[in-house]
Amino acid sequence: MSNPLRVTVWGEFRHEKKNPKVSAIYPDGMHECIAAFLRKDPALTVRTAWLDQPEHGLTDAVLAGTDVLLWWGHMAHGDVQDAIVAKVRARVLEGMGLIALHSAHYAKIFKALLGTTCSLKWREATDKERLWNVLPSHPITQGIGEYFEIPAEEMYGEPFGIPTPDELIFISWFTGGEVFRSGATWQRGHGKVFYFRPGHETYPTYHLPDVQKVISNAVHWARPMVNIPDVCPNSPALEPLPEDAEASQRSTEGHK
Repeated sequence: MSNPLRVTVWGEFRHEKKNPKVSAIYPDGMHECIAAFLRKDPALTVRTAWLDQPEHGLTDAVLAGTDVLLWWGHMAHGDVQDAIVAKVRARVLEGMGLIALHSAHYAKIFKALLGTTCSLKWREATDKERLWNVLPSHPITQGIGEYFEIPAEEMYGEPFGIPTPDELIFISWFTGGEVFRSGATWQRGHGKVFYFRPGHETYPTYHLPDVQKVISNAVHWARPMVNIPDVCPNSPALEPLPEDAEASQRSTEGHK
């Protein structure tokens, strides 16, 4: 039996403490809501971390013990320490998977990995969101139909300042008429990155079965294939090199 996939769900855990509407929907925090449905999968071991913990909960030991990191951010992107961002980025390049949720499009770590503005237009109103499954053969969309709907969500609209995705998974349409690339993947170094748009804090989005299914699928998809640290080693030759033979000959002659 293979070892369980080690998952860390990271969130700011700020809205839930400041906004009664959010705390009513997510009394234990959005991170704990997400962790709760992931923990139903016996193939996963799931921990949580949040912004106001020491080192934002992402110590060297936690990152070393994480195969897939989920990241939810919104109101406090600027409070995330650059040193922690650099450590998370290094782990993704080594092979750790990263799933960026909703407003994490503007998180330091997402922008650092994608290298673009990641900007967009938005509206918090009463829009219905219809997410079209444009890649039904993909592991992330298994168990998802041709589309699914979220009764009310924050609108995100194009243009979305991201590099062209390696794979476009979902396209959203909103009642106001906007469309948005709401599910997309990239390879960064040895790690996989997935962005999934739904999840504004004032809507019960993470309680919806289709949203939970996509996130669960994405965790398995993002599992590391390798773990290759950036150590830039000096490597000996596997076969004798001509200059080595000459150097060996000179060394032998010098000892006669």
